[in-house]
Amino acid sequence: MKSCLSILLLILCTAYSSAQTYRKGEINIETFIEDLFGVQQGEDEYEEIYEGLLQLFLNPIHLNKTNPEELKSIFILNPYQINSFFKYRDNFGNLISLYELQAIPGFDLETIYRILPFVTLSDYQRSSGVSLWKRIASERDGYFILRHQRVWEMRRGFTPADTSSTGRISSRYLGDPHNIYGRFRIQHSKDFSLGFTVDKDAGEQFIWDPQTKRYGFNFLSYHFTLYNQGRWKVLTIGDFQAQFGQGLVYGAGFSVGKGAETITTVRRSSTGLKPYTGAMEFGFFRGIGTSFQAGQLTTTIIASHAPRDGRVEAIIDTLDRQELIISSLQLSGLHRTPTEIAYKDQVRESNFGTNFQYDHPNKRLQIGLNTLYTRFSQSFVRNPQVYNQFEFSGQTNFIGSAYYSYNFRNYFFFGEQALSKSRGMGYVIGMMSSLSKNIDLSILRRKFDRNFHTFYGNAFSENTRPINEEGIYIGINFRPSIKYNWSIYYDQFKFPWLKFRTYAPSEGHEWMSRFTYKPSKAVLLFAQFREESKARNISEMLGPQTTYQLSQGKKWNYTVNLDYKINDKFSFKSRINGSRFDFSNNITKGYAISQDLNVDYQKWRISSRFVLFDTDNFDNRQYIYERNVLWAFSIPALHGQGYRYYLLGQYKLNQKLTFWARFARTTYTDREQIGSGLQTIQGSVQTETIFQLRYQFNR
Repeated sequence: MKSCLSILLLILCTAYSSAQTYRKGEINIETFIEDLFGVQQGEDEYEEIYEGLLQLFLNPIHLNKTNPEELKSIFILNPYQINSFFKYRDNFGNLISLYELQAIPGFDLETIYRILPFVTLSDYQRSSGVSLWKRIASERDGYFILRHQRVWEMRRGFTPADTSSTGRISSRYLGDPHNIYGRFRIQHSKDFSLGFTVDKDAGEQFIWDPQTKRYGFNFLSYHFTLYNQGRWKVLTIGDFQAQFGQGLVYGAGFSVGKGAETITTVRRSSTGLKPYTGAMEFGFFRGIGTSFQAGQLTTTIIASHAPRDGRVEAIIDTLDRQELIISSLQLSGLHRTPTEIAYKDQVRESNFGTNFQYDHPNKRLQIGLNTLYTRFSQSFVRNPQVYNQFEFSGQTNFIGSAYYSYNFRNYFFFGEQALSKSRGMGYVIGMMSSLSKNIDLSILRRKFDRNFHTFYGNAFSENTRPINEEGIYIGINFRPSIKYNWSIYYDQFKFPWLKFRTYAPSEGHEWMSRFTYKPSKAVLLFAQFREESKARNISEMLGPQTTYQLSQGKKWNYTVNLDYKINDKFSFKSRINGSRFDFSNNITKGYAISQDLNVDYQKWRISSRFVLFDTDNFDNRQYIYERNVLWAFSIPALHGQGYRYYLLGQYKLNQKLTFWARFARTTYTDREQIGSGLQTIQGSVQTETIFQLRYQFNR
C-alpha cells in the first residue's frame, strides 16, 4: 500500500514539475549569506563558515537515512518542515525521487531549491573487490584549485627600508606581494577523503628554511579520512575539527549566530569529526581522530599535537633560574617580517579529547558527554591588564560538558553545560518550535562565567568567544503566505566583568527585523532594520579620573534590497545600506548604494557591481557581500568617501578545466593615503586581481 501511494505521489510530483525542473548545482553562497546574516561583518569571521559549508556540500545528507539532527545542521528547515518530513517518510516509506519533496507539507519550491545542494538519494557504493587506492584513482569527485591574488598598488612594507635619526633600520616585508593558494581534494561521500591546502600570503617569502620552520609555502594543511569501515564511523589522520553539542567544548564546522534567519541558527548540531581543509592557521586539531559505534552509543577519541604561533619569552624565577613562558598567541597566520617569523611555531599544543554520544532508536533523543585536555609546551603568562585577570593562565586546561537534544512533535529542545579547570561554568539552553504552519519561535538562554575557558568552543554568544557573558535571545518568524515573510529577534545581554575597551561591567541589547516580499520567482524585495546598544570606554579622556567611564554606543543599520531576474541570462540587484551611530552624544552616519548586473550565458558567468559609499567614520563602515571566485569570499569594509567596482568572470573551458578572473578597484575621494603601518598605500586607489584555475579529475 505504501509503495503504491509513493508511486502515485511521484507521478503527480513529476507531472507538476514538468514546467519547473530543478537540479542540484553549485551553492548560491550570496543567497546563503543574505539569509543567515542580518548584518555582515569582516572577512575573517567567514573563513571557517565557508569551510563548514564546503564540507556540507561535499558530503550531502541521504534523505532516506538521515535523522533530525542532520537536517537541522544545514539551517534551512524549520521544526514544522523537519517534523513533516519524518511523518511523510514514516507513512509512505523511503523517497523514490527528490521531486517527491514537493508532496511533503511545508515544502515549497523555494525551500526545495535551497536544500538541493545538501541532500541526495544516492547511496555511496564501495565497489566490491576494488581496493581503496583504485577507488581513489578513479574517483570523479576530485579537483585541484590554484589561485593567485594581488593588490597592485605599492604598500609601504614592499618599499626599501629607511633609517631613522637614531640609526634604526625600519622593518619591511621580506617576501613579494603575491598571494598563492592551492587546494587538492579527492573524496567520495561517506567513503573517503584526502587532500591538502597550501598558502603563501602577500609579503611572505617562498623559501626553504628549516631553521625558521618555513618550507616553501608558509602554511600546509593535510588530511586523510575514512568513513564507515564496519563499526568505525570515522577514522581521520592529519588536520580535522570536531562539532558536538552546542559548541561549548567542540564548536567547529558550519555554525552561525544572530542573523536574518532568526530560528534555525541559534542551535548547533552534533556533526562529529570533519576534515579541515582551510587556510586559517589555528582552530583545528592535528593528529588522529576516530569514532566507533556500538549499538546506539558512539565513542569518539581525539589525539592532537600541533604547532602554534606565539611569543615565547624568558623570565627569571624566584631561584634565579631562567624559565620560558608564553606571553601571547598569534592568530594572524602571517609571517612577513622578522618579528612575525620569530613567532612561527614557537608553541606546541597537545590535546586529548573524548565524546560519548547516545542516540535513541526513535531518533528523537540525543545525549552526550565531552571532555578535552589541553597542554601547552610552556606556561601561559599574560601581560597583566585590568580586564584580562580572569583569562586563562598556566600550562594545562581541562573542560568537560554534558549536552542533550530532544524532539517532541514540532518542539526541539537542546542544551549543554560545561565546567573548565578554573571552576568557571558555562551553559546554553534553548528551544525551537513551529507554533503553526506559519509561525516559528526560538528561545535561547546562555551564561558563561568570566573564568570559563574553552579553546575550541564556538557557542551562541555576543562576544567572539563564550566567556564573561549572559543573555537571552528570542526569535520569531511569520509567513502569512508564500509571498511574504517577516522575521524578528531580540537579544538582551550583559557582561558581568570587564572586557577589552570596556573597563567596567556593562550590558546591552540588539534587535533586528526583516520584511521580505517575493511576488514571483523573478523578484525578491526585502527591507531590514537593526539596532544594537553596547557600552565601551570613553576614548577622549579629560584626566585620570575618567579612566573607567563608559558610554553606551547605539548603532542603527538599515538595508533595502531588490533582486530582479529578467530571464535565465540576466539578473539585477540593487541595494541601499545605511547606518547611524550615537556615542557619547556624538552622532555620525554612513551609507552605501550598490548596483549589480549578472550574466549567465552558456559557458560564461559574469558578475559586476558598482557601489558609492560615504561614511563619517569607521564606526559607520558598510559591509556588502561580493561575489568571488569559487570558495573564496570578499566582504570589504567601506568607510570614508568614494566608490568601488568589480568584475568577475567564470568560463568553463571543458569538462575538466574552469577558469575565474576577478578585477576590483576602490577609489577614495577623501584621502591621499590608504591604510596604516606597513600596509599603507600612498594614493587614493586600491586595485586587486584574482585568477583561479580548477582542474577536475576523471571527468
